[in-house]
Amino acid sequence: MAYPSVFDVATTAQVLNRLEKLTPQTQPLWGKMNAAQMLAHVNVSYHVAYGNLPVKNNFFAKWLLKTFVKNGVVNEVPYKKSSQTAPYFIIPDQRDFEKEKQILINYIKETEAKGVAYFEGKESVSFGVLTAKEWSNMFYKHLDHHFNQFGI
Repeated sequence: MAYPSVFDVATTAQVLNRLEKLTPQTQPLWGKMNAAQMLAHVNVSYHVAYGNLPVKNNFFAKWLLKTFVKNGVVNEVPYKKSSQTAPYFIIPDQRDFEKEKQILINYIKETEAKGVAYFEGKESVSFGVLTAKEWSNMFYKHLDHHFNQFGI
């Protein structure tokens, strides 16, 4: 299954359209997060990618992630329900739905605007250098997984 490119205006429109269907009262079809926590959770990917959440992986941790986790994150195979996640992606506290939604909207638009050239060869703190396609797959796959979790 090929994921659409997050650098494409049509994909941005489609993702934002799906996001507009989410409300603070939308219940997940599986998992424990509420809608605001889910938004904060998906924002972590962007926070890390843009250097707004410093994450340090030592050499061994980075090697493990690159060797055993990377392909499952950047490939075009959907995540399974209730997949395992890194500790810094866990959102245990309550979040402001509208604030998290606006942060996500801004990141989605910024990612499209920066485009392929910005992401091609950009280093991930967890997986090393990625192609723009791998970045796109990672962002879209994560959003799609959680949008499906909430039935949007």
